[in-house]
Amino acid sequence: MSPDDINLLAVGGDARVSPDGRRVLYTLTTVDRDANAYRTRVWLADVDGESRPRPLTAGEGNDHLPRWSPDGRMVAWASSQDGATAVHVLPVDGPGQATTVASCPDEVSELAWSPDGTRLAWVGRVPLEEHYGAPGETRKPADMPPRRITRLLFRHDGDGWVVDRRPQVHVAPLDGSAPPRAVTDIEAGATGVAWSPSGDRIAYVAATHDTWDLDGCNDVWTVDVDTDAPAVRLTDSTAHWSNPAWSPDGSRIAVLAVPRPTNGPRHGQLHVLDAAGGGLERWAPDLDRNLAPYGATRPPVWVDAPDRVGGEILTGADDHGCLHVLALTPDGHRVVVGGERIVRAWDAVGGTVGFVASTVTEPSEVWVSRIAGPAAGERRLTDHSATLQARVVLARPERFVAVSSGGTEVECWAMAPVGAEPGVAYPTVLNVHGGPFAQYGYGFFDEFQLQAGSGLGVVYCNPRGSSGYSEAWGRAIRWPEATEDPGSGWGGVDYDDVMACVEEAVRRFDWIDGDRLGVQGGSYGGYMTSWIVGHTDRFQVAVSERAVNNLITLEHDSDIAGFMNEYAGWTHVERPDIYARQSPATYVEAMTTPMLLLHSEEDLRCPMSQAEELFVALRLLGRHPELVRFPGESHELSRSGSPKHRVMRAEIILEWLDRHLARGR
Repeated sequence: MSPDDINLLAVGGDARVSPDGRRVLYTLTTVDRDANAYRTRVWLADVDGESRPRPLTAGEGNDHLPRWSPDGRMVAWASSQDGATAVHVLPVDGPGQATTVASCPDEVSELAWSPDGTRLAWVGRVPLEEHYGAPGETRKPADMPPRRITRLLFRHDGDGWVVDRRPQVHVAPLDGSAPPRAVTDIEAGATGVAWSPSGDRIAYVAATHDTWDLDGCNDVWTVDVDTDAPAVRLTDSTAHWSNPAWSPDGSRIAVLAVPRPTNGPRHGQLHVLDAAGGGLERWAPDLDRNLAPYGATRPPVWVDAPDRVGGEILTGADDHGCLHVLALTPDGHRVVVGGERIVRAWDAVGGTVGFVASTVTEPSEVWVSRIAGPAAGERRLTDHSATLQARVVLARPERFVAVSSGGTEVECWAMAPVGAEPGVAYPTVLNVHGGPFAQYGYGFFDEFQLQAGSGLGVVYCNPRGSSGYSEAWGRAIRWPEATEDPGSGWGGVDYDDVMACVEEAVRRFDWIDGDRLGVQGGSYGGYMTSWIVGHTDRFQVAVSERAVNNLITLEHDSDIAGFMNEYAGWTHVERPDIYARQSPATYVEAMTTPMLLLHSEEDLRCPMSQAEELFVALRLLGRHPELVRFPGESHELSRSGSPKHRVMRAEIILEWLDRHLARGR
């Protein structure tokens, strides 16, 4: 795979099964080379696989959130273009054309039909007119009044300012008999819209307590959509709740929870609330896995279980480099969709599960699984990666285990370069994932394929601090000063683990040249890259991307200011010494490895200053770092930056690695 092949990637998402279980809606995002943009369309696939999938929408903008009407005859979706969003409905099989239910001035992030099919609810950002002007009006920044900020979390990476664009829950009748109406008006915003089976109430999550921006907690609420009765709070502001889902009889609400967010990282858990406010029960309490996977969390789904009164609840889970769908009961769980793959989007109706999954050699395809009855089994419904597959040869990893400090076994993988010849040793790159509470594993990752396709070996692992394993594994890198579950801090046992991985790989695989090693990572992986070259000269070259280099200034500038308290147990105001101790920039004098610092100028998660600080320090020491700045891009450059910038980024990184590792090739 070469950088230009990024333009061939077709990414599926948001699978939704029809009420009769016979069809699956999903989204497909492709690259428009001429416009240097992405196009997302809604597609339809038949579960029986007898006809080819077909697009339902034109995809002139970003068509997303496809949702079946309760009777399965219509589809609703949101279409975003030029900053505004329209909510449309369309008869699936005709006759009739698409109609617009609502035009929204900003982003729409969730969409749901009422049970009787007469109304739609959605979560949409509400820009304050006093700042942005009336709908359709465009104001220059110089014409806007100043923003008055009293709380943290006033910006968000990729979204920009949110303090004056908070998301709220809206409802509108399908027939246009009344204009859309906001049913929430909350300073912190509201998300997680879910209709009750009776259609008179909506559940959502929102924070209204005074310290919501400090403790990361919120609550589950229900509100009557037909009266002015006040909303009812069902929880006690001690967790971060998300994605509520009503039980079929309307008596309970399943919801995901991360307890005590400032005492993290913690596994996402599944809880069931009494909808009347009378109780709370955690399901499968002995399941020690994260049920709120990064980038793939969706509402739980209630399904019937023939052998159990009350049924089961489906949810996603990280597990040893995979992302699976599990069925939970109060006492246990079983795997519904498993295997060596990453299930990024899924839905279930009865015994039919539709899902979008990737493997190491398959970017993403739509599948259906019958989980019960005589037709049980899986079928792949799409072949959107066929063009890429026909053009390139993709590398496959080999799993191995490295033994790290304390005798800890670390799960690792290695990819030989595409076309590697027996008896030849190749330069190899250690990759470190972001997060840190995330994981590498069995999904398609263009970064690895680009390295392997350019003649580089690839090594990666899930060090302590990663998700996909026990909660204790994720919490092992909390700061030593933390009063609860103290650990090594960032750059402690996680450093031991990634170094053990690369050394075991050098020992195990004769195709790795141990004298030509590089290290690369982004975000927390960028932190680890900078940390590594400040503590060892084992590597001949480094790529530190969208990195954290100075934890003190990060806490000043990041859109999630205060995040590090989750690991440190103290704020940077209380203990600046321990933040400085764990900052790579503190060890800049020891950094002699050639360093490429790659950053996006509109990154709000790890702001541009993080790269600038390290670049300036290295240059003042007489070193020769290179700083590459991407205009107009956020923290998500490598995943969703403009296609041209993604290709340029890949070319720059591969050229830098080749420049410093090419000797002897």
